Amino acid sequence: MTSPRRPGPTLGYLTKRFPRLSETFILDEILGLESAGVPLRLFAIANPMEDVTQPDVVKVASPVTYLRVQGGPGAAIGKVRTLSAHIRLAVAHPVRYRTTLRSAWADRATSGNLRPFVDAGRLAVELRRTGAIHLHAAFAHRPASIARYVHQLTGLPFSFAAHAKDLYLSDVDDLAVKAHDASFVLTCSGAAEAELKARLGTTAKVVLAYHGVDTDRFRPAPHTGADAAPLRVLAVGRLVAKKGYPVLLNALRQLADGGRTVTCRIAGGGPDRAALTALAGELGLDQVVTFVGACTHQEVAAEFARADVFVQASVVLSDGDRDGIPNALLEAMASGLPVVASAVSGIPEAVDDGVSGLLVAPGDAAGLAGALARLRDDAGLARSLASGARAAVVTRFDRRVLGQRLAPLFWPQRPHPLSPPVVPASTVGQP
Repeated sequence: MTSPRRPGPTLGYLTKRFPRLSETFILDEILGLESAGVPLRLFAIANPMEDVTQPDVVKVASPVTYLRVQGGPGAAIGKVRTLSAHIRLAVAHPVRYRTTLRSAWADRATSGNLRPFVDAGRLAVELRRTGAIHLHAAFAHRPASIARYVHQLTGLPFSFAAHAKDLYLSDVDDLAVKAHDASFVLTCSGAAEAELKARLGTTAKVVLAYHGVDTDRFRPAPHTGADAAPLRVLAVGRLVAKKGYPVLLNALRQLADGGRTVTCRIAGGGPDRAALTALAGELGLDQVVTFVGACTHQEVAAEFARADVFVQASVVLSDGDRDGIPNALLEAMASGLPVVASAVSGIPEAVDDGVSGLLVAPGDAAGLAGALARLRDDAGLARSLASGARAAVVTRFDRRVLGQRLAPLFWPQRPHPLSPPVVPASTVGQP
């Protein structure tokens, strides 16, 4: 009788909900790592159960294990597996288990409950079963909390990424504790890197790793040019406050008042749709603005092909929440569109003003209208910026290239099963 095959070493990758239509950067990172040869095992806290998913989800090689299952017999089975996992951990390593439980109990002021600890117990056993030698949490809030408890329960090294909301709205002390225990922390923009280093008071462990996009799917299509009438404006992103859609709508009103014909399509779903639709009506833009709804990658690519200019009107909210470097912006640039964007957070790292796009002050509707008017009136400038945008993304934000650069951080050559990943001194994702 042959003994059962032990699983080969894997990288555990934990996110909040997978697959989410709006979190294309997570999908792109997973596909980039898999294409670089990293043997991933995906874990998600829950299934978002969205009606529409990105078609490229079928390209993900790893199965997804959900730590929580809502409704049906799967929920009961999940609870039994979670309870069994905690019993096994408590019996096998009682001191570690009690210490971690005390830590989770003390963290309730930040987390609000013990759910991260409960999820960590289930995940710890699943990671052992799948041969994981490292765990990466895709966000700095709950996924990173779970990963830290897994580390405390088992000693498994972990890392996490800090992006935008999960960075700027995180408790500073809680973030510092996670970073202290992590092998390294990824940030997806230089602005986020600087913010994280300032919050932690140290430069140790923080690694800049840009997100990449598929430059084959998003590539230039024939355009009639920005000198065509009307100017066809496109914005893509969730309908939430930090995207700055009211600024865009007011800029469109100013363009129309200045005698320039314009149309605008806004692709994305979200909680602010009703309010934004009402605002468009109040501004007399009913015949100008079309709210397209949530779109897949393929549908967004088609939107880029029919647009003349892309707008990213991001703003910083009163609580500090803001964008990082929006994937939609990079996709538009890869598609050879001239872009007008707010100088917020990491956006100036992607958009070189006057070379690969035009930057305006956040919240400045008049400035945004003026930039759009420049593109409407100067076809040569529009073509130059479009070319510069494509070149910038191909050079610095190609998904496959960044996946190859990121892979060694998680997966050094011939890793020893008990060795943590080696963090290179150089910044990941820099040209």
